[in-house]
Amino acid sequence: MKMNKLRREVVKACGLLPLAATPFASIAKTFMENGVQYSDGEGVTFAAGPKPILSSFPQKKDMVIVHTRPPHLETPFEVFNDGLLTPNDRFFVRYHLADFPTFIDTDTYTIKISGLVDKEINMSLAELKSIEGQQEIVAVQQCTGNSRGYSSPRVFGAQLGNGAMGNAKFKGVPLKNVLAKAGIKAEATSVVIDGIDKPVRSTTPDFLKSLPLQHVDTGEPMLVWEMNGEPLPFLNGFPVKLIVPGWFATYWVKHVNHLELIEGEFDTFDSFFMSEGYRLPDNDSKSETPENRATKTKPVTTFPIRSFITSVLNGDSVEAGKEITLKGIAFDSGSGIKTVEVSFDGGRKWNSTTLGQDLGRFSYRGWSMKHTFNEKGRTLLMVRAVANSGEKQPTKATWNHGGYNRNVIERTDIEVV
Repeated sequence: MKMNKLRREVVKACGLLPLAATPFASIAKTFMENGVQYSDGEGVTFAAGPKPILSSFPQKKDMVIVHTRPPHLETPFEVFNDGLLTPNDRFFVRYHLADFPTFIDTDTYTIKISGLVDKEINMSLAELKSIEGQQEIVAVQQCTGNSRGYSSPRVFGAQLGNGAMGNAKFKGVPLKNVLAKAGIKAEATSVVIDGIDKPVRSTTPDFLKSLPLQHVDTGEPMLVWEMNGEPLPFLNGFPVKLIVPGWFATYWVKHVNHLELIEGEFDTFDSFFMSEGYRLPDNDSKSETPENRATKTKPVTTFPIRSFITSVLNGDSVEAGKEITLKGIAFDSGSGIKTVEVSFDGGRKWNSTTLGQDLGRFSYRGWSMKHTFNEKGRTLLMVRAVANSGEKQPTKATWNHGGYNRNVIERTDIEVV
C-alpha cells in the first residue's frame, strides 16, 4: 500500500464514531447486531458492552475495536488457534498518545542517540540496517493490561479480553550494538527510549520508557524493522520499534526516534509511564486489595507464565463419544515451557499434553492432546503450564489496581451434546 493512501486510511479509521454499547449479554464469542460483528471478549461481561469487530484500520483485518483515537485494537482470540505466529494484519495495536504519526518518510527518518555518549549521532534507517549482528527472534508481545476485563473487583482502564497479545518473528539488531556506535560513557546506567508519537495537550506526559543497561547488555532488547518477514506494519511501529523479549509490551516503543543515555536506576526515571503508570505492588505476590493498596511499588518488567486452550472457547459445544484434538498455547518470560496439563473435572485430575514445535524460548509453545467426552452436559476445562524455571500458574487470580500481570489457571466452559 502506498504511504499517501495508508495515511488517508489511518486518519479515516481514527475518525470512526463509537458504536453504541449493546445492552444484552451473550455466551457467543462473536455475534452480529444491526449488521455489525461484535466480540464479547471470550465471556467477559464488559461494563460498556461488547466491542465491535471491524476492518477499518489500514493493514489490519477484523480487529476488536477497543477505541479508535488513539488506536487500540485487540486480536480476536480464535486467531491464536490458526498457528503459532500471529499474522501481521491480526496483530494487536496499542497507542497511548493521540498525536501519532500517519506518515513517515524513511528517506529522512533518523534515530538520535544522545546523553552520556562519546559522540551524539543521528542514525539513518540505512545506517541502522548496516550494523553487524543482525538476527531474527520469535517473541511474544503482550500488553501489560491484557485480560484486565477479568479483574474482580473491576479496575480502571480498557476492559481487555485475552487478545492484547501476539507472537511474531522479528528481524533487527541488538540495541547494545546500536548504542555502541555513539560510545557509551562509563557513568551511564540506563537508556531512555522515545518514539515519534506525542501528546496532543501540553499537560499530557510524553510516552518515555527506560531500560537498565545491564539488561541491554544481554543482547535481548533489539531495534527491529521486520515482522514475520515483512516491514513492520505502520500501526505496530514502522519503520523501527524496540522489542524487549519476555518483558511486557509497555517497553516495546513504536516509531523509535530518540535514545538517550542517562545516569540513574531505570526504575526511578522521572517519567509518568515509569514512575506513576505501569507499576505493581512491590511484594512477593505483586498484589494488593482495594481496601489495602500497596504503598511501595515497582515498574512492571517480565510477564508471568500463561497457558490457554484455543481450539474450543467458552460456550462451544462438542459431540459426546467423538474423539477430538484439543489445542492451545503456553509461554513464559524466557525460560521456555516444560509441561502443559489439562483437567476435565475441575482440577482434581490433570492430564499430560504433547508439546509442539519449539520456535524459541520467548515464543508461544503449542500443545495438543486427544480426548473423548463421554458424559453430556456442561464441562469445565482447565489448563496449566510449568516453565523450565519451575514457575507455575496459580489457581486463584491475584488483584492489583492496574489490572496487570494476570496468569491464573484459565477455565473454559463448554457443553457436551
